[in-house]
Amino acid sequence: MNIPEEADDIPQINIVPMIDVIFAILTFFIMSSLFLTRSEGLPVNLPKAQTAQSQQQSKMAVTVDEKGNVFLNRQPITVQELPAKVKAAMANNSEALVVVNADEKVPHGQVITVMDQLRTVQGVKLGIATRRP
Repeated sequence: MNIPEEADDIPQINIVPMIDVIFAILTFFIMSSLFLTRSEGLPVNLPKAQTAQSQQQSKMAVTVDEKGNVFLNRQPITVQELPAKVKAAMANNSEALVVVNADEKVPHGQVITVMDQLRTVQGVKLGIATRRP
């Protein structure tokens, strides 16, 4: 009695499911990293400063764009409304860091006006955003 020998098939590893899983994980990390980045203000050309220092994440960002429009945390606002809105945003906090992002082409006087309005709010610490050269 002869038993027929089975042909020796070479075992293969199918890597297509592994590639699918890796792409799914990669997509998850890319999407989650996009949501973890925090933009503090609108994009403006910040002036350069040699002595610029990094600050902790700011609670609020006031942006003055190239045309002189003022924004509080990306929402358009007038300079006169600024103190009331900052007080409301501070809520229970006794102190808040407000960073002024002013475009380098904005007249100096307008930035001073915004800062002056912010200084009327009790407990506000001001910072000016710059970029290192």
